[in-house]
Amino acid sequence: MQVVGVPPLDASVLPALRRYGEVAGHGIADWHPTAREMLVVHRPPGQSTAQIYRLRRPLGELEPLTSGADPVTNARWEPVRGRYILFSRASGGDEAYQLFRLDPDTRATTPLMPAGERHALVAFLPSRGLALVASVPLDRTAAGGRRGEVTTRLTLVDPLAPEATGGRRVVAELPGTGWFGSDVSPDETRLALTRYFAATHSEAWVLDLASGERRRVLPAGGETVRAAHLVEGWTPDGRGLLLLSDRAGEFQELARLDLASGRLARLTAHIPWDVEGVGLAPGRTLVPARINVDGRDELRLVDLANDTERPLPAALPGGGIGTLRVHRTSGEIAFVTQSAKGPGQVHSLDPKSGRVETWTRVVTPPGLDLSLMPEQQVVRWKTFDGRTISGILTLPPERFGGRRPVLMWMHGGPESQSKLGWNGRLNYLLLERGIALLEPNVRGSSGYGKTFVDLDNGRAREDSVKDMASAIDWTATHPRLDGSKVVVYGGSYGGYMALAAATRLPQKIAGAVSAVGISNFVTFLENTESYRRELRRAEYGDERDPAMREFLLAISPLTHADQVTRPLLVMQGRNDPRVPWTESEQIVRRLQQRGVPVWYLLAANEGHGFARRENADFALATLVRFLEETVLR
Repeated sequence: MQVVGVPPLDASVLPALRRYGEVAGHGIADWHPTAREMLVVHRPPGQSTAQIYRLRRPLGELEPLTSGADPVTNARWEPVRGRYILFSRASGGDEAYQLFRLDPDTRATTPLMPAGERHALVAFLPSRGLALVASVPLDRTAAGGRRGEVTTRLTLVDPLAPEATGGRRVVAELPGTGWFGSDVSPDETRLALTRYFAATHSEAWVLDLASGERRRVLPAGGETVRAAHLVEGWTPDGRGLLLLSDRAGEFQELARLDLASGRLARLTAHIPWDVEGVGLAPGRTLVPARINVDGRDELRLVDLANDTERPLPAALPGGGIGTLRVHRTSGEIAFVTQSAKGPGQVHSLDPKSGRVETWTRVVTPPGLDLSLMPEQQVVRWKTFDGRTISGILTLPPERFGGRRPVLMWMHGGPESQSKLGWNGRLNYLLLERGIALLEPNVRGSSGYGKTFVDLDNGRAREDSVKDMASAIDWTATHPRLDGSKVVVYGGSYGGYMALAAATRLPQKIAGAVSAVGISNFVTFLENTESYRRELRRAEYGDERDPAMREFLLAISPLTHADQVTRPLLVMQGRNDPRVPWTESEQIVRRLQQRGVPVWYLLAANEGHGFARRENADFALATLVRFLEETVLR
């Protein structure tokens, strides 16, 4: 870790900080295809990164399957007998994901694809024992690499003999990026694909696996409708697709497309919120869906047999719903819950009997009572143009009297959303230091309709900064918040927002913290990895257009670095392919040239955020010292 400008840290606070970081939850990766057991994601206390574990029964022993310095969070069983597992892993946070075959008994691993590209498992062809892999080139653009044209290659691979003659066959070279695989049809002849352009603009395609020919199925024919069409999978009979789309209104609905007639049936039109994901299994007509209701994810059941919502057969554990997985043979639904009282726990629901079982328990270090974690509330205020903006407010315990300092957390994306749920290490600030946490969902955030998502696009970018200003002003109206002691913290696009607060709103804040943040939109767009560049231009604008380039430079924080008058903390991973480390480096160097104090952490073994426990602990300790210098005096 390179540390610049940071004063000595107080070692006495480290045990308490680490205790909050050692609260460990679990995620679900996959069901075993025949047995009633799971692959789960977990980072045990004391370990640096999350890995994959085998869980053979509810609340059973976790058997480690992967290990190493780099996290593993995605894994799939071979879908017929569970002969092997495929998982992906990158190195040092560079997101150059490689695919590996894992023997679950010996834990031996075998790479499937050549290095130097980014690979992702799309789907299995069970009867043929093949896997379909999507690959895109890596240019290392921040180090000078460039590629004029990017393609996405689809390859069929035999995971048991990837190097054998005939072990690989290229199916298609797709133009550009943004192609996301869904699933192979039940007869294993076609692949359903999403081509993603922007949060409110994507298309559904079907590709013939024998010929590589493809056709767009939504928007159909001569349609010019701009909407989201996100393919989730195939109907059980293979005659249609299940997808999420906002073409009928403001929110994403679950819909079924009949491929022969082109008829699109809306299955959740009665739900006035986004359907954010579903769980599918071959031949299953009962579809669990995750619904984003004003920042809290709920579970609903949709019956494809009659196109109706079915009541839940039993009460579920409290908390928001996360990942959904459906067992291929039994139809049992695995789901994850998390809340302000704790991180992810894995449960299962048998839709036939209504039985709900808990498979994992949160690991809590001694001396920490999760029941004391503060509750959260959704708050709302008016912004500069009369629109209502909402956010998540978490107040410290009442024992902290008077008006409290505020850490304002700006999410990334920008098409993301702060939701009700676990606050992780930030609970230390709430419970031990009495700092309130406010998470605004400014325009451009998802969850509030497609019009709201698009309000910050292109030349409207700084309207989201005005929304942030209104959030700061609102804190002064709350009886428990001190509007004069607000520190803006954000990561990725949220890091841009933190830098925008430092350069555009210095009179309103006490300090700012930018983690992997964009300091110059032009250099960001030029240096982000090539497979992402067009997707980001759709959001921010095309820097190759002279007029847009001039505008992007005009609103970039680096252009206004002379306006920074409040303390600034910058954190960055050296291997970040999304927001290259040069974005943080150039704002830090500019401020140093002006003699403006700036704190800087640069982690050589991290990418887009700090994934390793030791780095995250050090970053939190630095943040605590920064808050002591700015709002806790």
